[in-house]
Amino acid sequence: MIPQDLKYTAEHEWVRPGTGNVVRVGITDYAQGSLGDIVFVNLPEVGAAVESGQPMGEVESTKSVSDIYAPVSGTVTARNEALDGQPELVNSDPYGEGWMIEITIDHGASTAGLMDAVAYRGLTAAS
Repeated sequence: MIPQDLKYTAEHEWVRPGTGNVVRVGITDYAQGSLGDIVFVNLPEVGAAVESGQPMGEVESTKSVSDIYAPVSGTVTARNEALDGQPELVNSDPYGEGWMIEITIDHGASTAGLMDAVAYRGLTAAS
């Protein structure tokens, strides 16, 4: 399942535009399926600066630990506190209740360089 209304990174993060210059971020269904059962999520704190393409957290599964990369540069304005007690939400609802953080995009930064659903489908089909 690859929602049409989102943007995607090559590292398998998704971005949902919000109000103004705020975006919601999570990992894709493809990513959570590859990781297996997620047992811990380490997210940046509210107020933290994140830089596009740089690690901003980690997802730990029964198989491995994987970095989560910032899809855009900006400031973390919200984090999904529910994941502290229920990291499995990333597996069960990666595009809904399993969201990770919200970022207020820096002035001059944008989601323009991210993939649309068609391009992301092509990336995952090649994997």
